[in-house]
Amino acid sequence: MLYWSIVFFIVALVAAIFGFGGLAADSAYIAKILAFIGLILAVVTFVLRR
Repeated sequence: MLYWSIVFFIVALVAAIFGFGGLAADSAYIAKILAFIGLILAVVTFVLRR
């Protein structure tokens, strides 16, 4: 999950550099959602392992 978050963040950066504002905003939004889901899953896994 975090891997895909990083990939979408890089896509957003590249799109922003080349001036594709809509694509950059969408990619950043997807990256933020994936990072949040990955963080939640990591915390749940950590708690359940204890």
